[in-house]
Amino acid sequence: MRDSDSPRGSGPLLKLLATTLLAVLMAGCGGGGGGGGSSSGSSASAPAQTVTNTPPAPPVLASNAAALTVDFGVIGVPNMPFVSVTLCMRDTTQCQTVDHVQVDTGSSGLRVFASQLPPSFMLSQQKDGAGNPLAECMQFFDGYTWGSVQLADVLIGGEKAASLPIQVIDPNYGAIPSDCSSLGASRNTPASLAANGVLGIGVFKHDCGPACVRTAVPATYYGCVGNSCTSTAVAENLQVGNPIPYFAINNNGSILMLPAASPSGQTSLTGQLVFGIGTQSNNGLGNAQVIGLSPSSGTFMTVLNGTSYSRSIVDSGSNGLFFQTSMLPVCASPNSLYYCPASTQQLSAMIEGANGTNSAVSFDVGNGTELKQNRGGNSVVPLLAGPAYVSPAIFVWGMPFFYGRNVYAAVEQQSTPGGAGPYIAY
Repeated sequence: MRDSDSPRGSGPLLKLLATTLLAVLMAGCGGGGGGGGSSSGSSASAPAQTVTNTPPAPPVLASNAAALTVDFGVIGVPNMPFVSVTLCMRDTTQCQTVDHVQVDTGSSGLRVFASQLPPSFMLSQQKDGAGNPLAECMQFFDGYTWGSVQLADVLIGGEKAASLPIQVIDPNYGAIPSDCSSLGASRNTPASLAANGVLGIGVFKHDCGPACVRTAVPATYYGCVGNSCTSTAVAENLQVGNPIPYFAINNNGSILMLPAASPSGQTSLTGQLVFGIGTQSNNGLGNAQVIGLSPSSGTFMTVLNGTSYSRSIVDSGSNGLFFQTSMLPVCASPNSLYYCPASTQQLSAMIEGANGTNSAVSFDVGNGTELKQNRGGNSVVPLLAGPAYVSPAIFVWGMPFFYGRNVYAAVEQQSTPGGAGPYIAY
């Protein structure tokens, strides 16, 4: 979720920009809602019948899996995948479940809002090397979240990450440093973030890594004394962490499993978030193509119509495909952040991994203005794409890429049947 100038340097990761702009794009569409028809004729001799509509039973999930849902969530932004996450005070049974936490393969670390936790739910405060309370400014492309770093036992499905450093987002925690608040829009409420939290399960173990160990990176980590917070260097084990490496067994990666979506859109979609790669019968790598990533930035190459995008990412936290091209016309204002081809365009790009693996990917792009007019009650909009302020070097394979695929994310330095991470596979 960091921007392109972040210590990880992992691209723009447009979660907040994309969701905010799409909320504007889709505003005023009105709710959908299906209508039922009735037959005007009936047979006098037909016996009366009582029909009971029983919804299908949810699938039985393995202990290393959690239900994943794409729905309208907190404020009605489409193409956002959610899970429920349970936080527990360390080594206790005092727990709180937070629903509609966005699943984000483009960042590392769990972030939840203080407003989603009862006042009596007191997590342990993480301390910096000097023993001062630790806080973090999480930089997004168009803004930031602010809050303290606290320790919690985190349960997702049947997995547990003990004593995980997380960010508890709270604009009232101390005085927000000016180098943080100057980053842009405040994303310190569920409505402004479009979720009750973010579950970052990308390919890195921690959200800043070695860069924040070496020096105090501006607008990142802070040691706080009273209301005054000062930028500080932070050891990796104190940083907000990806929960997956903290699991006991299924700790080398994850898989987002979602069925294919109708091109015309759907009201919702349900799949699974599965932990581990090659550790259980339900998470084998099979014949998935392994795309190696840069170990420093988590990026790879995409080539579309002869144009190379060297800083490409696969990111479930972005709700569209975002890239610059002259092949597609941009929508007229006020939808000029999206593409508006006269008809749905079928395109093909080549993904080139750092390990030399090449993979051709076909995708469709719809008309952004028509999506606004016709979306109705659909939270699943698979044809969304646009330039959305990305630089010419960036290609963001957002949520439309995940529909109809099992997408793997292998954590750095962790052993898997496809080799050590970082990589993505599908």
